[in-house]
Amino acid sequence: MAIYLVRHAKAGERRIWDGDDRDRPLSGKGQDQASALAARLHPYDPPLLLSSPYLRCVQTLEPLAELCGIPVTVESRLTEDEPFEPVLELLGEVPDHTVLCSHGDIIPATIVALERRGLEVLSTPDWRKASVWGLKRSKSGRLSKAKCWPPPGKG
Repeated sequence: MAIYLVRHAKAGERRIWDGDDRDRPLSGKGQDQASALAARLHPYDPPLLLSSPYLRCVQTLEPLAELCGIPVTVESRLTEDEPFEPVLELLGEVPDHTVLCSHGDIIPATIVALERRGLEVLSTPDWRKASVWGLKRSKSGRLSKAKCWPPPGKG
């Protein structure tokens, strides 16, 4: 059984965005990535979609939510610039096949922390936008193995 940790798809450039960064949307390429991620993750029949409150994360999961017929639920523990420890707690709480979407600071910190706790990473890490980490649970429920999928298309 696995859960899936997704880095949000490509968004407009932070340096030229003129509003609150929480409201920065996906770019056209990011929207394409979100659709491709939905097609890839839909066969796993996720029971729960959790997202950082940032618009770009919510938008990354919206095509998957539409395919699955379930809502995207905002989860503050996935917010950018927050500590990773609450994410570790969250990963222990969610049902199998849950898809979570977060940021480029949270995901690497979480994976490294899990490695310190015995997680075996079976692929080359990929931290690019729209990459996906499949985290497998052992029979005891501990996250034991991880494999990273590169972003769809050209990252």
